[in-house]
Amino acid sequence: MARAATTSDVFNAIAEPQRREILVLLRGGERPVTELAEELGMTQPGASKHLRVLREVGLVRDRKAGKQRLYGLDARGLRPVHEWTGGFEQFWNESFGRLDAYVQDLKQARQED
Repeated sequence: MARAATTSDVFNAIAEPQRREILVLLRGGERPVTELAEELGMTQPGASKHLRVLREVGLVRDRKAGKQRLYGLDARGLRPVHEWTGGFEQFWNESFGRLDAYVQDLKQARQED
């Protein structure tokens, strides 16, 4: 079965590992597609396709600089992901709190032996 086309949904866009790698590379600043492709070991057309998807969902911006186009991170597009994952923060904090209490109980039990 053919893969569904990536929509304008940021979650679909970052589901692709190579796109996440592109975002990581762009955290360091703007880069041309040829440099990104080389760094990731992919073809320039392949990198361009990934960049197009990232641009369409608002995670990457581009600008012309002479003969080349530079791509940069626009992390504002990650806000929905941040908000969604932030909803799990309380869960993890509570889980770590329970784990810490358990470890403290074990330590106390060992000291009493």
